[in-house]
Amino acid sequence: MDLPRLILGSTSPYRRELLSRLRMPFDTQSPDVDETPRPGETPPALAMRLARAKAEAVAGLHPDDVVVIGSDQVADLAGAAIGKPGDHARARAQLRAMQGQTLRFHTAVCVVRPHAGFCDTVCDTVTVRMRALTEREIETYLRLDTPYDCAGSAKCESLGITLLDAIESTDPTSLVGLPLIATTRLMRAAGLDVLAALQQD
Repeated sequence: MDLPRLILGSTSPYRRELLSRLRMPFDTQSPDVDETPRPGETPPALAMRLARAKAEAVAGLHPDDVVVIGSDQVADLAGAAIGKPGDHARARAQLRAMQGQTLRFHTAVCVVRPHAGFCDTVCDTVTVRMRALTEREIETYLRLDTPYDCAGSAKCESLGITLLDAIESTDPTSLVGLPLIATTRLMRAAGLDVLAALQQD
């Protein structure tokens, strides 16, 4: 049986590395989506809306049978969304505000298979407790890890782990950017079972 083509609707190197762990061939494509939050939109609602918008935008470009994965992550500090800093000054300001605080990282994933009429979205939330940080620690970390493309300005898979007191999660891949437990569950529901597909090879 021919399998649908798998597409990751993202050019994030973190999500690409995570999806590659499943050992299935896939393409990547950048979705054309406006990521501006809507007035009054909560961080988890924003993550879910953008994940679906990304998956649907990419799926709409392909008339063939495809399974498209879209994902988005929003850091949440006391209900306020914290995005990617983009530069050193914004990253410093984020870490100053977050140090000693508890944050929630909402990582949403959407899987779309238009030929099967399938579209579903799940949001996985990870709670992160940051320890108190000195100015020198913040500057040293930012200089060494340059996490300017990461929501919340810290890479838990790298030196960012030194900034934390605890991570509470049901899926260790979620904080990195793509919750693989939820992703593979949605893929199965869409008719693309990873282990069954690998067995065919």
